[in-house]
Amino acid sequence: MNLFIRLLLNALAVFILAHLLNGVKVDGYIGAIIVAFVLAILNLFVKPILIIFTLPVTILTLGLFLLAINALIILLADKLIDGFAVSSFWTALLFSILLSILQSILYSFFKEQKND
Repeated sequence: MNLFIRLLLNALAVFILAHLLNGVKVDGYIGAIIVAFVLAILNLFVKPILIIFTLPVTILTLGLFLLAINALIILLADKLIDGFAVSSFWTALLFSILLSILQSILYSFFKEQKND
């Protein structure tokens, strides 16, 4: 799938969830695109480092600690972006879970057909 389309779908998911959840605020469509871009960058560079550092805890919790890492990435994006606000860790955790589900649904609509 085209990277630009994925970025716009992520922005759409962020925008929808910001309007559905009380503890999440985003400033308009451009703010949602910025949040989607920053989350992509953080997931690309910061998340693998956090996963390596927390590998023992992740193994002990059978992977459930990855949800906490996702919430920390959301909170880090909150600190980096002025037009994005998340009220608490638990809101960030719920936001990250719902964001993953909504992204999966949106990606399934724009799934590329493979030629065999």
